[in-house]
Amino acid sequence: MDVLDIARWQFGITTVYHFLMVPLTLGLGILVAVMHTMWVRTDSPEWLRMTRFWGRIYLINFVLGVATGLVQEFQFGLAWSEYSRFVGDVFGSLLALEALLAFFLESTFLGLWIFGWGRIPKKVHLATLWAAVIGSIVSAYFIIAANSWMQHPVGVVTDDATGRPEQVDFLAVLTNNTALAAFSHTIAGALMVAGALLVGIGLFHLRRRRLAGLSVADVDRSVWRRSVRLGGYVSLAAFIAVAVTGDVQGKLMYEQQPLKMSSAEALCTTEAPAPFSVFAFGKLGSNECDDVHSFTIPRVLSYLAHGDFSTAVPGVNELQQEYAAAYGATYPDDPSFGDKAGEEIDYTPLLAVTYWNFRLMIGMGAVSAAVGAYALWATRRGRVPTNPIAVYGSLAAIGAPFVANAAGWLFTEMGRQPFVVYPNPDVPRAEQVYFFTAQAVSPGVSAAEVWTSLSSLTVVYGALAVVELWLVVRFVRRGTTTGDGAPTPGSTPDDDATPDDDATPGSASTRQPDDDGVLSFAY
Repeated sequence: MDVLDIARWQFGITTVYHFLMVPLTLGLGILVAVMHTMWVRTDSPEWLRMTRFWGRIYLINFVLGVATGLVQEFQFGLAWSEYSRFVGDVFGSLLALEALLAFFLESTFLGLWIFGWGRIPKKVHLATLWAAVIGSIVSAYFIIAANSWMQHPVGVVTDDATGRPEQVDFLAVLTNNTALAAFSHTIAGALMVAGALLVGIGLFHLRRRRLAGLSVADVDRSVWRRSVRLGGYVSLAAFIAVAVTGDVQGKLMYEQQPLKMSSAEALCTTEAPAPFSVFAFGKLGSNECDDVHSFTIPRVLSYLAHGDFSTAVPGVNELQQEYAAAYGATYPDDPSFGDKAGEEIDYTPLLAVTYWNFRLMIGMGAVSAAVGAYALWATRRGRVPTNPIAVYGSLAAIGAPFVANAAGWLFTEMGRQPFVVYPNPDVPRAEQVYFFTAQAVSPGVSAAEVWTSLSSLTVVYGALAVVELWLVVRFVRRGTTTGDGAPTPGSTPDDDATPDDDATPGSASTRQPDDDGVLSFAY
């Protein structure tokens, strides 16, 4: 492989890995803040234990997310310096705000929340968590705004001297309709991840205690039941939100990147009305669109694209010709394109990637919603499900929304190739800003150097994955803790966790815990 292909693999692997943690941080942070709010309002020991347990999982994921996310920005300068130079005038302000404003809120107030148990007033302590969660959400918006500008560049003009975009309207960049649609879709997807986690782990603990015949306090049983019920409702509501925001996003994509969406449907020729493809077979892997055949549902694609059941949807073949006429049939004979200079440009994304990731995203989202619905039904009127297939299936289904989020990201990013900055069709051709991926890679980097960094990062990320899984499994098996830090009956205590000698039994509902201890909570 050449430098461009290796650099793309590196960025893809590290970003997908990092993005597995992002939705859990966003979604679980919101739910933990809700749990903490309920504890402050009700002084209920159940809400306290839920806050403490799920807060630990949230913190583990947050720390690992920060560690893996730092690599993303380093890659801009290492392997993608030409890309960084091109987008720098736009990304500079967005990434600065993300680091100086949003990350400041996250890191500062999360630290206050971790070490503030029993040390600051309860309502102020709660406010620190909400500030940290809001910081995460704001941080996500700035990143999504940057990515959405690559999908739909607005608020810029081309500098005649450098040929690079110059930002002239920062508000247009922040209010980009692509960013607004993507952000709402991302938050809904994040809540699906958090909901699935609560359902899977909650059902596991409910079944574990029922089958073991443990004399577990009612408060502990209530913790897991509430977790399951909350997770089930969140999963179903988030799935509806994902469907609605996804429909809005799909219609925008048909306006802004029609070739991406037609590739996702393997629609080779323009059809009116256009059918939705349920399953395709043939030469998807070789991008031979005419040799791909589908089982379809009539008219549905026209509705997904335009909101009616009759409007024509352009096909891949016609769009390929349109793009070649507008942006060139071959890459310019310019040194900035490296080995790609003079080659024919295939504007059609990899059909197999866009087609199957689009369906994987939808399918895994539906699985998560189905598990949420099952959890609500199985725990109705105080029931505790013990069927191992259902309970362990729900535990395994925690991965479904993670896969859906990753598949959605792959579809979005791979679908805009061969552009790294996609041309905006809303402006005249002469004023459009776009940048080919082939000219975005760093010119002074060799294939051996990128291979070295790719291998090193893969090893480091693999080690971090082991650390995160070990920590999560450890605290999941340990279960909830009482207000004084002692594990509840039937849970697995840590070797280093010792109860407070001065703790008063039953004081969990009247006293803020100060610990099992603070450093254990902070890791």
